[in-house]
Amino acid sequence: MTSTALTRRSLLAGLLAAPSLAYAAPKALLSNADFRGGLDASQFGVRPGDLDRGAKAFNRMLKEAASRNLPVFLPPGHYQVGNIELPENIQIMGVPGATRLIYSGDGSFIRSVGAKRITLSNLVIDGANRWLADDQSGLMTFQQTGKLSIENCEILGAQKFAIWAERCKGRINDNAISGAAESAVFAVECSDFSIRDNEVSDCGNGGILVHRWAKGFDGTVVTGNRISRIRANAGGTGECGNGINVYRADDVQISNNYVTDCAFTAIRSNAGSNVQITGNHCLRSGETAIYSEFGFDGAMISSNLIDGAANGILSVNFNEGGRLAVINGNIIRNLKLTAPYEEDGAFFGIGIEAESDAVVSANLIEDAPRWGMLIGWGPYLRDVNVTGNVIRKAPVGIAATVVEGAGHAAIRQNLFSGISEAAVAGYRWADKVTGDLTQPGAETFAHLDVGENRIS
Repeated sequence: MTSTALTRRSLLAGLLAAPSLAYAAPKALLSNADFRGGLDASQFGVRPGDLDRGAKAFNRMLKEAASRNLPVFLPPGHYQVGNIELPENIQIMGVPGATRLIYSGDGSFIRSVGAKRITLSNLVIDGANRWLADDQSGLMTFQQTGKLSIENCEILGAQKFAIWAERCKGRINDNAISGAAESAVFAVECSDFSIRDNEVSDCGNGGILVHRWAKGFDGTVVTGNRISRIRANAGGTGECGNGINVYRADDVQISNNYVTDCAFTAIRSNAGSNVQITGNHCLRSGETAIYSEFGFDGAMISSNLIDGAANGILSVNFNEGGRLAVINGNIIRNLKLTAPYEEDGAFFGIGIEAESDAVVSANLIEDAPRWGMLIGWGPYLRDVNVTGNVIRKAPVGIAATVVEGAGHAAIRQNLFSGISEAAVAGYRWADKVTGDLTQPGAETFAHLDVGENRIS
């Protein structure tokens, strides 16, 4: 045993001491930039900790890299810069968590207009909560970028939007974005865009926004993001304070996101047609957890888990053209009667509300302090099928409108448990005007088909 141990020690010592076994890197490879096939930032006077160079040296380096179609590698350190204009076909890389671009406060930080391709990766982009000029929409502003890629970056301290992407294609993936005074991502008039696997937190008015100036095809995919602590500093009744917000953007897919502690809504789609909202985890929303509202035509809302909102899922505003929804297989529980503003015509404590051309099936609702479901509102009801749901622990299981002019609804084969007032009741607007419509001898309405429901 002793002889073997000594031999191993001798061998190890010999390996460490033998110069012939050591790899002597050529001088050309000693630069991280050269090793990665990019430009050496120091050759342009861009060095960590040198705070006097401003943007001129940095922009000169970027133009040279773009002209030669080479990437730029920034070694670890702090680079205090501003007024950075990203040229055509630029790629900037750093060391994750160690290469830090700090905004100098000169009015704009990073922006680009009309570039075909921009790639930023492995950078810390720090706005330092400094002032941004009126023409700088975000800490990073991209307009008409053919292929934008922002990956594995940490973005913080934006006094406006952290990322403003206007009329862009590309992806914003695997980033950590926090502390934006407005929202983490504002993607407007984009197409075929991907926003996935980002961590978004502590923003002043929103998380991820997918908007259009005019309603039309968008096709953005928002998936796998973790969004938390979104405030509504600008106030309002839902314009702000949403984890994911779609506005006028059609054919958007929102899936498998984990959205918690939003002042208003975890996922809000306003006038977004053909939206898919599936497989999301929505906890502690201040108002409605999932909204499809106003002029939308088509919404698939399925397999979401909602806990601790004021309302669960609302597919509403038939009076404004909101129609055509499938609400299926969701779990909604532990709702509340309070929200960030007074009711004043709004109602809280509702599991699901649907108004027009909708299938509401196989959902489980538990602990809805007002209504498990609200079907229709006044005369705004048309072709709603409510089947196979389980509603537990609510004063009224399903509140269905019986106002003159309301369209048809079928309420069949649902299971009610722990209902204190009525499994199904008729409402004239907010007023309950019938007893339990599931009971023998109950009043009937030509537009309602109530049958085969079970009460336990």
